[in-house]
Amino acid sequence: MSSLATPPIPPHFHEYQRLSPTRSSGYISTYDTSSSNIQLVGNNTPSNPRKRKASPSSEDDEMSTSPQPANARLPTQQPFSRKKARPNLTGRPLTVDRLLETLEKDSLRSVLKTLADRNPQLRDEILHIAPRPSVNSTLEVLNHYLQELRSSFPLGPNPRSDYSYDRVRPQWNNLLNALTDFTPHFLPPNEGQSSISLTYLDGLTQIIHQLPEWDTAQYNLAKQEAYESISRAWATVIKEASKRAGGIQLQYGGWEEKIREHNQKSRGLMQEAYDELAQSMWLRPSSQAQSSAGLSQSRQDVRNQLFGGTYGSDQQQQQQQQQHQPIMNMRTGNGGW
Repeated sequence: MSSLATPPIPPHFHEYQRLSPTRSSGYISTYDTSSSNIQLVGNNTPSNPRKRKASPSSEDDEMSTSPQPANARLPTQQPFSRKKARPNLTGRPLTVDRLLETLEKDSLRSVLKTLADRNPQLRDEILHIAPRPSVNSTLEVLNHYLQELRSSFPLGPNPRSDYSYDRVRPQWNNLLNALTDFTPHFLPPNEGQSSISLTYLDGLTQIIHQLPEWDTAQYNLAKQEAYESISRAWATVIKEASKRAGGIQLQYGGWEEKIREHNQKSRGLMQEAYDELAQSMWLRPSSQAQSSAGLSQSRQDVRNQLFGGTYGSDQQQQQQQQQHQPIMNMRTGNGGW
């Protein structure tokens, strides 16, 4: 047996047992020492199963001026905006830049021409700042004059008559004046590149070929003078081109063939241009002399017919013979339906 004895249990641990209240109960226990009984006293406020949050301190309550609900957001400060007074929208004219954007080519040309007429000192300024005209743009203007001339012809059986000439005389003079004004711009020394000059003269000669001819020989003198002027222009450009690199530029591009065809269509009136080209390209003297003599004689014949008033009579006779030929064939029985 163990020599150690178990100490006795104090009596108050067995006699008085304290009951701990439950959280779900609405009563609390009290201990009455006089009667040694435990009584349950009711609690007026039911217990909250959830844990109560700590209430704000009294200092926070004194500093707050208004109640703050839970999960409330403070209002964000809006940027300060002030409406500006808008003036009334009234009409006003366009600026010069915007006005020029709306003008068409003819209107803009008219405005510049009026300014140059009112202020002559502006002419030199316009010539200085304006770009150089190109060959295509210039030929386009000349073709426009040609189309105006063609559209001005009256309806009638004979467009070569004096009546037709009187009707289209303004357009006829406008075209001839344009040819005279534009051509010197593309000639040396104003134009330093021979290729540009040759290209312009080729296009200009094509326009002269399309000029109408008239029954009255006197009216055809203007076309003859245009051929002679363009021939001298060709000779000037060819002479200048032959000084550069031995005239190698004239040997390429088919200029010999083009000028020869132009001379044939002009009935020898451009012989001066072809002679200058033949001399620059060292063509054979025999063929050059033969062609020069024949074409010079043809040009002299045309000049004599113009001044004698018989130019074009041979063509009219040939046309009349062609018109009477079918009638003769029908009478002789050679023609058939």
